[in-house]
Amino acid sequence: MLKNTLLLILFTLSSSLYAQKIDKSKNELKSAKEDTRPPLPTEPVNQNAPSALADDDDDDSPGIGAFFGRIIFFAAFYTTIGDYKNEDQLYNKLSPYPYFDKKTGNFIKLNEDSIAKSRVRFDVENHILYSNNASFGNHFKGKFRLFQYVFVQADYRELMERDKFTKTNSSLSLFQFNLGSDRLRYEKFNLGWTLGATYIANDINEAGFSYGLNTDIFAFKNVSFHSAMIWSKINGLPVNSFEFRGKYHRKNHFFSMGYENLRIASPSYNYATFGAGFYF
Repeated sequence: MLKNTLLLILFTLSSSLYAQKIDKSKNELKSAKEDTRPPLPTEPVNQNAPSALADDDDDDSPGIGAFFGRIIFFAAFYTTIGDYKNEDQLYNKLSPYPYFDKKTGNFIKLNEDSIAKSRVRFDVENHILYSNNASFGNHFKGKFRLFQYVFVQADYRELMERDKFTKTNSSLSLFQFNLGSDRLRYEKFNLGWTLGATYIANDINEAGFSYGLNTDIFAFKNVSFHSAMIWSKINGLPVNSFEFRGKYHRKNHFFSMGYENLRIASPSYNYATFGAGFYF
């Protein structure tokens, strides 16, 4: 009897502590927002004070800075955009939908099929997020593909928790808006990057710059695997997302199962996901 009572107490306390994650994330973001207020004025700095580095300025060669600047520029350009003169895969066209021909993923070779022409595609999907009976949510994603070169993506997650101990509910709305491009565009594999912003609504109402990576692997007939990571900061605290899911494709739609992890301030949220999507 005593053992069962202790187990019940531990279960109730653990559920209550877990259900406080959303409130903890909100409180930390609010506190960080207050801490980012401009500092109080201090004594003026003497701009005419001698600098120990001043004597070394004449010794710096402007050619060295320009040389390394070019290296950084070309490295960044090749990593994000690519070399269109030497990479034929960059000219692969967007497919109508994955496995439309029972073998091709998001991209099809330019010279392989007459259907390989410029097109616009809209991908929409929705996933239920589940951790336990006290923690769940929903993830809606829309991706507007402007031909094969770039896409615009929006993610909306609504997280919900119920504190079984206090009988209260908490929710958090997380939005991500990104512009992206698939750097690698192969028939069975694509890898790309995103740049944009993350926004938290509710009573936070703050946004932050975001960047990320995403990939799709079309492993075998009608089955693919998708992974995406987005990093951002709001009020100096991390707001990151990671998702991994397998998809089973049927014509212009799919069913999926997977996993998502969110880091919002210090709390970490783990969910199993179940969903479906369509290609238009």
